[in-house]
Amino acid sequence: MPQSETRHPSGRDVFKGNIRLAPSILSADFSRLRNQIAGLELAGARQLHLDVMDGHFVKNLTFGPLVVEAIRRTTRLPLDVHLQIENADRWIDAFCKAGADMIAVHSETLQHVDRTIQAIRDNGKKAGVALSPSTPIRAMEELLPNVDYVIVMSVYPGFPGQDFIPGSLARLEQLRVMVSRNGLPVEIEIDGGINIGNVRDVVTAGADVVIAGSAIFNADDPAEYLRAILDEMLQAETTGA
Repeated sequence: MPQSETRHPSGRDVFKGNIRLAPSILSADFSRLRNQIAGLELAGARQLHLDVMDGHFVKNLTFGPLVVEAIRRTTRLPLDVHLQIENADRWIDAFCKAGADMIAVHSETLQHVDRTIQAIRDNGKKAGVALSPSTPIRAMEELLPNVDYVIVMSVYPGFPGQDFIPGSLARLEQLRVMVSRNGLPVEIEIDGGINIGNVRDVVTAGADVVIAGSAIFNADDPAEYLRAILDEMLQAETTGA
């Protein structure tokens, strides 16, 4: 993996490799979103996670391309847009134009997920697939060579603030073996219920990108909490435990 140029406020490298932390803005205070994003970027956030929900595939309803476009104007961080929606293939161009750098879709909602992945890549963006807890990891076997990343959902999609599903660690490990065995440059993200108490476990299990929302934004000092999670991630990467 390429060497990270991001540095911890202490002055040392945040990570030896490319592992990174992505705050999920669904849990942010949208009235102060610009300031919160700026603070987390200074604290060491490496990308932002944006959950788009339509009230159909999941019960919650969040935001669309206009909000993504507004966030794009506030930061240079990569925007990882997670489409938890039906008919995601119809919205790829709109979210790409809005400023998404990465787009992940749920194969459960698409008849031809391979075509949607190609459409994302044709727009010059990174393409990913998100796996709900009930979707077997082996469902990725044929898709892996065609994607840039996979999101392992460690909660059921739809709402922030859920507890981490312990079985997600085994799913992470299974996917890591699958990616390594095939020698693929596919990154693995973990999304849902991540906090300072379990972040070492998910890094050790094989996550390249850790997505955290409620734990960060509900903290008294989100930037300080983010730095604390980064320290835990660094220890896990350095020691392997």
